[in-house]
Amino acid sequence: MNNQKLIIYQFTSLYQILKELEQEINFQVIEVINEKSLNDVVKNLANYLIISKKKILNNQNQFTFNQLPINFFKFVEKINVKFLKQQFNDQSQISISKYKINLNSREMLLKNEKLKLTEKEVNTIIYLSKAEKPISIDELQTNVWGYQLGIDTHTVETHIYRLRKKILETFGDKNFIVSKKNGYQIN
Repeated sequence: MNNQKLIIYQFTSLYQILKELEQEINFQVIEVINEKSLNDVVKNLANYLIISKKKILNNQNQFTFNQLPINFFKFVEKINVKFLKQQFNDQSQISISKYKINLNSREMLLKNEKLKLTEKEVNTIIYLSKAEKPISIDELQTNVWGYQLGIDTHTVETHIYRLRKKILETFGDKNFIVSKKNGYQIN
């Protein structure tokens, strides 16, 4: 059984149809009849889609079923597209330290503050965050910038300096990327 859950909200006839076809459509089908139950169900779920006759405020994971009749195969296709979009959005945001990084928009977030990042800045932060030890300038040049070893350049130092300055100005954090004796590290 797939871990994708269809929550049918205040739409018993649709629930009954989908429950009969649950094995073929490869979704777990759950019926919810009131708002309190809906809130209780979704608070513990990650991969769900609410299907209802009317739009529910404050929830983006929903499909409003407002035109009848509908071709069943197109209906299932729309559900699959919604799940794919949701999965894409969920995978695009990673947590590093106390920050969230949105890979799609290349933004670093903390509470209500946003910092726009370049692709190299995002790649640098991700590379540093995966390491358990400080990363040398040579390793960053090779693995993030694609430079050959031994090239005398200050690209890495300049980018790290500018990135640290941006983070300090936006978030007041001077210790996110720290300089160690043998390289840089995310704190």
